[in-house]
Amino acid sequence: MTVPEPRQETAAGPYGIEHLLAESREKLARVDPQEAFEIQRDGGVIIDIRPEADRLAHGEIPGALTVERIVLEWRLDPAGPHRLTGLHPQRPVVLVCNEGYASSLAAAQAQELGLTRATDLAGGFHAWKQAGLPTTAPVA
Repeated sequence: MTVPEPRQETAAGPYGIEHLLAESREKLARVDPQEAFEIQRDGGVIIDIRPEADRLAHGEIPGALTVERIVLEWRLDPAGPHRLTGLHPQRPVVLVCNEGYASSLAAAQAQELGLTRATDLAGGFHAWKQAGLPTTAPVA
């Protein structure tokens, strides 16, 4: 088996994380903390993809589902055997990370899986907390 040569292109082209992030965000109608709170209040789902250590250290959004990033696609696939119950294409889903970067990538992936109303929280959990919205107390 022959291993392909590494690409010589730079991040200036259609490669790199900044390009991927911008491309992902073009697909999203990102929400601010108050909008995310209202979506949850109205029956939408908030999914916290932060690592457990961050959730323990900084608290959580009450009522949010927690899904580690490593299994996220399997839990978000509305047709998959490992999916979260209650997810379907018409249900709003807001993904949350620490600052709103990983959640943008995850929300775009969720849309590709069929959750057409998936988006993310601009500014992440930190923005939610700064907005004075409810959080659980940190454990650590």
